[in-house]
Amino acid sequence: MSDGLDRYAELSRFLRTRRERITPKQAGLPESGRRRTPGLRRGEVALLADVGLDWYTYLEQGRHINVSAEVLERIAGVLRLDESERRHLFHLARKQFPLIETEKPPKVTPALQRFLDSQNLSPSNVMDARMNIIAWNAAYCALNGELAAMSERERNFVWMTFTSPRFRYIKGDQWEQHARRIAAKFHAGYARHVDDPWWSEQFKALCQVSSEFREFWDTHDVLDAIDAPKVLQCPNLGTLNFDLVSFQYLDDSNLTVSIHVPHQDGTVEKMQRLVSDYQSRRPGSFESFQRV
Repeated sequence: MSDGLDRYAELSRFLRTRRERITPKQAGLPESGRRRTPGLRRGEVALLADVGLDWYTYLEQGRHINVSAEVLERIAGVLRLDESERRHLFHLARKQFPLIETEKPPKVTPALQRFLDSQNLSPSNVMDARMNIIAWNAAYCALNGELAAMSERERNFVWMTFTSPRFRYIKGDQWEQHARRIAAKFHAGYARHVDDPWWSEQFKALCQVSSEFREFWDTHDVLDAIDAPKVLQCPNLGTLNFDLVSFQYLDDSNLTVSIHVPHQDGTVEKMQRLVSDYQSRRPGSFESFQRV
C-alpha cells in the first residue's frame, strides 16, 4: 500500500476506473467479441476524444504532462463523467478555478452558534472543508456523544464514520451506503486541495485504522454533496427519521451547515427525551453504548 497520496497517481487510477466501467455500446462503438479487460480500451478513448494514443496513455499512466481544459472536457464526455466526477478530473489535472483557502482555522461566529442552538430538537452541526465538525448543538450531542470531550481527530466526520462504534450503530443498515458516500466526498475534497499535506496525512491514518475506508477509496467514486433522508437507530427508542438540510454559510463558503429535521412520526417526541436526558446529565437512551 502507498504511504500517501500522489495527484498524478490518483489521476491515473481515476481515469482507468472510469474507462473500465464504460462499455463499447455506451460509447457508440460496435461490439468486437470478447475482451480481456472490462470497458473501453485506451485506444478507443483516445480515438473518441480526438487525442493521440501515446498522449492519452501517458496521461492515464500518471506522467507529468500538460493537458488543456478543452481536452479534459472531451475526455470527460467520452467517459460519461457526471458533474462531480468532471470537477474531480479537472482538480486532479490542475485545471481548476482558484480554490478557497482551507489551512486557516475556521471561525464560528456567536450568531452562527445561536442559530444552531435555536434548532432545538434538530441535531445540527457546522463542518469545515476538511469535514471537521467545529460547532454543534445539544441535540447533535444527544445523538452522537459529547463532542467537546472528543479530540479534533475524533470530531472529523470521516474519522467518526469509520472508527466510532456509536456512530456505526446509529447508522444501522445504512452505514455502508453512508460510509461509501463519505469516502467519495473525501476523495473529491482531496482533489481540490492536493497541495495541503493534511489530506494525505489523514488518508494514511484512515487506511491504518479502517480496511473498509481503503476498500471504498479504491473505487475512486467522488461526490461533492450529501443530502438525503436519514434513518438513525437509538438503542432504547428505536428508529429516528430525519430530513437533512445542508447549505454553505454565506459569510464563509468554507463552512457547511447541516440540520437534521425530525419527522412528525414520533421522532420529535423521541428527540425531546434524548435532549432532555442530555441536558440534565441523566443516564439516557444511549447508556447501553458502553456495551455496544
